[in-house]
Amino acid sequence: MAITRQVITSLQRDGTDMLGTKQLAIKIVDESIVSGSLLTVESNHFAILKSRGAVLNVYETGQYALTTPDKPLVGSIVQGFFGGASPWQYEVIYINRSKLLVRNTGIATSAEMAEMAYVVDYYIHVDSKEAALDLITHLPFNGALIDTKEVADYAGPAIEQAINQVVQVTKMEEINEHISEIREAVKGHLTDFLRTYGIMLNDLKVLILPKDERMRELISLQAIGLTPIEAVRYYLALRMAEKGLVSAPNAAAGLPFNIGGQPYYPLGDSAGLPK
Repeated sequence: MAITRQVITSLQRDGTDMLGTKQLAIKIVDESIVSGSLLTVESNHFAILKSRGAVLNVYETGQYALTTPDKPLVGSIVQGFFGGASPWQYEVIYINRSKLLVRNTGIATSAEMAEMAYVVDYYIHVDSKEAALDLITHLPFNGALIDTKEVADYAGPAIEQAINQVVQVTKMEEINEHISEIREAVKGHLTDFLRTYGIMLNDLKVLILPKDERMRELISLQAIGLTPIEAVRYYLALRMAEKGLVSAPNAAAGLPFNIGGQPYYPLGDSAGLPK
């Protein structure tokens, strides 16, 4: 329980932080929050006190004795008249101001309509009390918390749009040549988008690669200087070698393999294909 003897804290009994590395904000609602309750705010948090939807105060690091509109109703009066429960409902929202890691993944299509998988990793943080207010104003709570997955869900369309602006007009084998352009586009779109929620964007990394594993291997083979048909032959040879087939070297060289005195062309003239 986060509230014991009218002390409000984000630390649990074992000393661990309820926010951790995945929660951006967490909401604590308890009827025992009254005037005189002690609010503890850790060095990596902001705290916001609300009552019936209205923000009463925003706190930085430190410990504070709360002053709320129920000030005359404290101690024995609250205990006796309301059975220990305050007639007003208060909530404390802790905002994580540490840098948190967020990941977005998705699919974009190249100029040839080939599917490209992308991974975007980035760090975010809430920098000021004003930004903390923007966060709880514009980003809704999923129950009692806002986590990095919810941020990723909201940011997903902005990231996808920025990536597709470049990828959709670029050939698949040329996409990595434009990775700096893509990164800057994503950074610009994402910075503007997150600013609305009071979230600051820090470091960002973008990785784009073919969704199909076989296509990734073929492109890798071409990257070492093989022609497209040579890359296909070497890919075939590698798969054949994994199966223990003795004809794998012939496939790589584009040469026939004799079976019963008859030549067999893995990728040869009999199929009408160039060697």
